[in-house]
Amino acid sequence: MENQTFKEAIKSYLDERARTDELFAKSYAKENKNLDECCSYIMGEARKRGNAVAMSDTEVFGMAVHYYDEDDIKVNKLPSGTRAVASTSPQPAKLTEEDIQRAREEAIKRLTEEQYVLLKKKSSRGKKEATEVQQMSLF
Repeated sequence: MENQTFKEAIKSYLDERARTDELFAKSYAKENKNLDECCSYIMGEARKRGNAVAMSDTEVFGMAVHYYDEDDIKVNKLPSGTRAVASTSPQPAKLTEEDIQRAREEAIKRLTEEQYVLLKKKSSRGKKEATEVQQMSLF
């Protein structure tokens, strides 16, 4: 499904990140996470942006870290023929502290927005149930 070079680039980055970031190493070792699903998650997020998407290394690696950090991420099955093309360099990508901080902030923002939408849905569902209960108690 994914281009092997894409998967290798993601793995190389995550391996390096786990070696230098103790907190991430714990997330990276989670048994319920795997590289194939991580790549599918990234591809699915990119697909939401359109059919032909260009993303920076920082965005892609930020999504990979986000996948491993969060336990409640749903990965949608990708349509057949979905491909990723990665530009590869001889050395693994090095992120500056600023890049890491920006990726974290973007991940937190996305998560916050997702949680807000879920809470809003639950809140509106709760109001409907409360209304129904009130109506039933009047009879």
